[in-house]
Amino acid sequence: MKAFAHFCTITKHKKLVLKECFRVGLYKQGLLHDMSKYSWTEFRVGCRYYQGGTRSPNNAEWEEKGGYSSAWLHHKGRNKHHYEYWIDYSLEGPNLLAGMKMPVRYVVEMFLDRIAASKVYLGGDAYTSDAPLAYYENGRADELMHKDTRELLEKLLHMLAEEGEETTYRYIRREVLKR
Repeated sequence: MKAFAHFCTITKHKKLVLKECFRVGLYKQGLLHDMSKYSWTEFRVGCRYYQGGTRSPNNAEWEEKGGYSSAWLHHKGRNKHHYEYWIDYSLEGPNLLAGMKMPVRYVVEMFLDRIAASKVYLGGDAYTSDAPLAYYENGRADELMHKDTRELLEKLLHMLAEEGEETTYRYIRREVLKR
């Protein structure tokens, strides 16, 4: 039963991201988004640690294993819309690791991914246009996200919260993805 419920949750999320990507013209990314969640490495963890569709199974695996999630490590290494994919060693500055600047299309996909995750995990009427911003602010992006990537993501999240989807998506189509 958990396997079917997990499948439904990840498929609902994937379909929402697909719809949002199509709205801004990112067709290929919409189709390919999060395909690794259906791989055995990620899917079995999702089934085992399924949280009722209200929380990521990766968090439960992380808690049980004491500080890591095998599914998350697999996922972030295969999906370019996660800023963690873009962390590399640094030849400059005091940090050994640093966030690399993400291509704009993946920043947009990351933004859309946060919207879809908020819609799925909050469910129905609980979603508001400021929910993805609140989700982001409660996260742990800290200094590892590249400054330019962070600025664009935060600009889009604030625009969504203040002006709504239509205005933000129009801005993405006309300004962000036309660069």
